[in-house]
Amino acid sequence: MFSRRHPYLFFMIVISAFSVVALALITLMATVLGKSQTHYTGKKVGVVEITGPIIESRKILQDLRTFRESDAIKAILVRVDSPGGGVGPSQEIYREIQKTTEQKKVIISMGAVAASGGYYLAAGADGIVASPGTITGSIGVIMGYTNFEELMQKIGLSAVVIKSGEYKDTGSPARPMSAAERQLLQEVAGQIHAQFVEAIAKGRRLSIKQVETLADGRIFTGQKALELGMVDRLGNFEDAIAWAGELGGIKGKVETVYPEKEKVTFIDYVMESSLHLWRNRVQSWNAPQLRMP
Repeated sequence: MFSRRHPYLFFMIVISAFSVVALALITLMATVLGKSQTHYTGKKVGVVEITGPIIESRKILQDLRTFRESDAIKAILVRVDSPGGGVGPSQEIYREIQKTTEQKKVIISMGAVAASGGYYLAAGADGIVASPGTITGSIGVIMGYTNFEELMQKIGLSAVVIKSGEYKDTGSPARPMSAAERQLLQEVAGQIHAQFVEAIAKGRRLSIKQVETLADGRIFTGQKALELGMVDRLGNFEDAIAWAGELGGIKGKVETVYPEKEKVTFIDYVMESSLHLWRNRVQSWNAPQLRMP
């Protein structure tokens, strides 16, 4: 028999078969569990947390939509503790918050920092609560990179670039930036900045001129932001919860719920990790990234 003639090979085949079956079962179980949904009851305030740099928006958009569509969630509180981040994700969250305010009240609770992109998205809510010492503002856009040209020359390296258009390698760290490239990037930064100002003016019901006087990159304390009309109240997280409950028509003690943590299958984890590594590598090769720090 084959098992007697080739015992080691037979053993390896059996182990491999068991491994494949076990992996398939684990993946199937994780997928089934990952599809479970939470059903809320009673009258509650849903809490969405935005912590750290704003890099992607998918989960936050999903959480806002889930709370918006739940009859048990009477109001939503978004806790922001972020120095800012990517332009696109910040704008996406701002837009989703504005869509949500059309159906339910949304209150922002600012933590230690809610600046730049963190303030951008906050401006879309019905109200903002900050602590007196919260760092906010920083209304502006920044783009930067490090030039390695002189270092490369010292160690004998030279860049070879083949491109399809004049501006395709704008921001290359291996050569000086041309005047035309600088003007192009300045125009892009200016356009994003104008969008930032317009969004804040709309969300906070201020004039463009009022916002422009604040939009020079300065940071403000929560107390100063209140004086300038950038926030509505001073208070902590519990104060913001109470306000959200009041606006949601909740009587008595306000109960809060948090979104269910996203369950990730084994295959999704591997794919996401690979995509993350690939994206970081591509970004390191590409032009400087616009961000709201």
